Amino acid sequence: MWRAAFLGVCAADLVALLVGAEGAHIVLKPLLMPLLAAYVIACRGPRLLCAALLLGWCGDVLLLFDQDTVFLAGMGAFAVGHVCYLVLFKRHGTARARSALLGAAYGVALVVTVASLWPDLPADMRGPVAAYSVLLTCMAFASSRLGTAAGIGGALFLLSDSLIAMGVADWPALPRPDFWVMGTYVAAQYLLARGVLGERAVPSQAYRERRAATRRTAH
Repeated sequence: MWRAAFLGVCAADLVALLVGAEGAHIVLKPLLMPLLAAYVIACRGPRLLCAALLLGWCGDVLLLFDQDTVFLAGMGAFAVGHVCYLVLFKRHGTARARSALLGAAYGVALVVTVASLWPDLPADMRGPVAAYSVLLTCMAFASSRLGTAAGIGGALFLLSDSLIAMGVADWPALPRPDFWVMGTYVAAQYLLARGVLGERAVPSQAYRERRAATRRTAH
């Protein structure tokens, strides 16, 4: 139920962004991470995963406001969420991060992206963006410990935030840039959550039976 609700709101929000319905986006965006967190709870996932998603929700809400100080606060919320993910990857990962080649590719992408953006970023944003980029890249690389799907999720998170940084630097953007930012972001969070949940990605039979019993009792 919660996954269907999350996917439905994702679809509605992306359509709203495509058609330029900013009001609908403002209403729908704050619903996304709480619904995904509810899905994690239904699957009896780790509390730290819920914390990462709810920190993402804080960032989502703060980034709705077009002010530098609020933007930095939102970036800080996402940064703490990435720390939660790094801890989760260490706890639940079944293998080392995939390869030295992948790590080198992420390292090169980090250096090239920060160096390219640096001259065009506002002076007071350069340090925070660079520090956040290092943490985000570490999270994206470490996500491969949970398998291919989670690794794709980490890469998409990096892409989504890179698109935001390009907007801050006032670089030329794709048509409907918010659509691409949100599309990659919600896919990233979902894939990372599924990667952490693993076999628990479908609510257990016992949980479904308890829910059914609760509904019968309520009636």
